[in-house]
Amino acid sequence: MMLDLRAALWALAAVVVVLIGVYFGSSGLQWFDAALAGYLIGVLLSVFATVYRYLVWIQRPSTARLNQRGWESFRTSGRVGRNAVGLVGLVGTNLLAQGFIRRRSTTRWAAHQLVFWGCILAAAITFPLTFGWLHFESVGQDGSEYKAYLFGVGTTSFQAESVVGFLTFHMLNIAAFLVIAGVLVFLHRRLRDPGALAVEREGDFLVLAGLFAVSVTGLFLTASSLWLQGRYYSFLNNLHALTVILGLLYIPFGKLFHIFQRPANLGIHLYRDVGRSGPQQACRRCGEPYASQMQVTDIKEVLPMVGFDYSSEHGHWQETCPACRRAGVTIAQTARVGGFG
Repeated sequence: MMLDLRAALWALAAVVVVLIGVYFGSSGLQWFDAALAGYLIGVLLSVFATVYRYLVWIQRPSTARLNQRGWESFRTSGRVGRNAVGLVGLVGTNLLAQGFIRRRSTTRWAAHQLVFWGCILAAAITFPLTFGWLHFESVGQDGSEYKAYLFGVGTTSFQAESVVGFLTFHMLNIAAFLVIAGVLVFLHRRLRDPGALAVEREGDFLVLAGLFAVSVTGLFLTASSLWLQGRYYSFLNNLHALTVILGLLYIPFGKLFHIFQRPANLGIHLYRDVGRSGPQQACRRCGEPYASQMQVTDIKEVLPMVGFDYSSEHGHWQETCPACRRAGVTIAQTARVGGFG
């Protein structure tokens, strides 16, 4: 496969932006922890690969057409304000609450929510710490009080042994428990649900293993500090760093890439709304409307771009409704075998 130079340049620009953010956000690297350099390298490689793959993906014929139609639908005259409000609602229901998963299965939804919010919580802490944007300093000499600094600016202070202090210093552990709980729910379902077993792929278990490894090795660091007097900490720290870096590198190449694909799919809802309010495509066989003309036209134009052409002297196959397609296949199969009567 040929290298997409345009996508590579944009990916390189994204890496430069991150580096600039690290430099200025850490006050000229003053608060950047060199011990976290490995994590930063993993982030930069992941950013480059993720941006590159996203730009290549968004240029595919079907994805490009949906992206184009989504923005056209958003900018529809007289609907921009309503679409903007609706888009905010879609972010809440589809991306944050993930209601479309709950409608399929409450168990799957619970697992997704645990993993999703666990990862969000971990990222909200890990990335600012890695980039040097967030650090803590003790107030006074006894180490009983700490103050949080964001981009070098002092914010709030808290007692180390208070509830706030406990939550602050154990936030990554809380995130790890959330992720582990979600992974266990996923594993239970995938190992016992016949429907899930039927469509199981090796990548599904790989991503669960990766999330579990990152979470457990992170908890091992806390266990070493609290209960083992720091024994094995160096080894566990390197092991945890390895799992995190491998996880970051896996994102653009594995199942977790849908994290970045899902927001782009929000435009499909606007596309459907505009399609419903426009002319409808009537089936050439039964005459009943079954989809918007805009959607059928787009499908007829995109299919040849990906190597499929369903046109014939009798008309285009896409101009037939799903029910009539099934009837047509049945009739053709019956004629092929000489009938069943």
